[in-house]
Amino acid sequence: MARFPTFSTGTVLLSVLAFMAVAQEEPIATFDDLSEVKEVLLDVIAIDGSGQIVTDLSKDDFTISEDGEAVEITGVSFYTTRYGPLASLVDVEGVVPSSRYFIFLFHDRISTGSIGDYLTRQQAKARRASLSWVADHVLPSDWIAVVSYDVRLKIHQDFTQDREALAEAVKSASARKDPERGLGRRGRPLPPSGAPSLLRHLPAGKELRQASRSFYDGVRLVAEAAGYIVGRKNLVLYSAGFGRIDSSGFFSRVDRQRFTPMLQALNDHNVAVYPVDLTPLGIEHLQSRWLGVLAVETGGRYDRDPISFLAPLQQASDETAGYYLISYQSHRPAVASGFQQVEVEARDPSITLRARKGYRYGAE
Repeated sequence: MARFPTFSTGTVLLSVLAFMAVAQEEPIATFDDLSEVKEVLLDVIAIDGSGQIVTDLSKDDFTISEDGEAVEITGVSFYTTRYGPLASLVDVEGVVPSSRYFIFLFHDRISTGSIGDYLTRQQAKARRASLSWVADHVLPSDWIAVVSYDVRLKIHQDFTQDREALAEAVKSASARKDPERGLGRRGRPLPPSGAPSLLRHLPAGKELRQASRSFYDGVRLVAEAAGYIVGRKNLVLYSAGFGRIDSSGFFSRVDRQRFTPMLQALNDHNVAVYPVDLTPLGIEHLQSRWLGVLAVETGGRYDRDPISFLAPLQQASDETAGYYLISYQSHRPAVASGFQQVEVEARDPSITLRARKGYRYGAE
């Protein structure tokens, strides 16, 4: 039940009764407004000052507000992997065992010259770190998928727990290979029914190429496909940034018509982004800004100057070993639609929270 937002919809009729003083007539009710009550589920990571996950919080330890108005929290549960350092929590009341889901996305901006050569070397370092993490740090409850983006989205490996298959997919993605070459008309085989999958919910072949002509569309498609999987998904994005440098050379701008739907899809489908910057240590670049925005807005973490590409992977792994699922009710007009900003805070200022910034509601 960790999907965000998951709605249980009830309808409340807000009525104003207009009683007519007419002999032998029943009162007539007129309805001035129609609103919906939705249950929102928000997943939250809580970290103490030493970087450790906080595991013993209750609903009294959180505050949530929409548009500056506090909402009543109706429930809090702690979700954790069945294995690893938090295994002792599995039998504790209120603690729910849960699998983890990671998506590795290698973003290749196809630069040429010295910059292209440098990014190729950085991709190689990211490949080695990913292979090391898969070999030594993946837990038995982890599911991992590997994708890449150059001029289109490529799925190198659907969600799997097979470490050998993951290693081959990481090598393929970081080397700019085409995973569909030589597959024939039937394309990639789908995983068994019931297994987590991206491919099952993505277009295939030419349709996928056409649907992912921009980086924004590619990430949005991944988020929407991952949304069919219940639970928090963690997107590890290896990238040198995105966006367009304007003519002044002082600003980087994104395509808002595509960026906003991408960001909302990530929030809607419980995908937290962990960008790892591939640019040189200590060199500022305008397009890094948007990597930070993705992390902050989706409840992930941005690593700007990683000394080792293995370090951000391990940190993401450590902090996603457990999270809180907080439920509350939201009231709004039934005919309304849009994106609702959400703010969640810990009453203890020494605790840092990471959570998504909102959700869509109403008809899409």
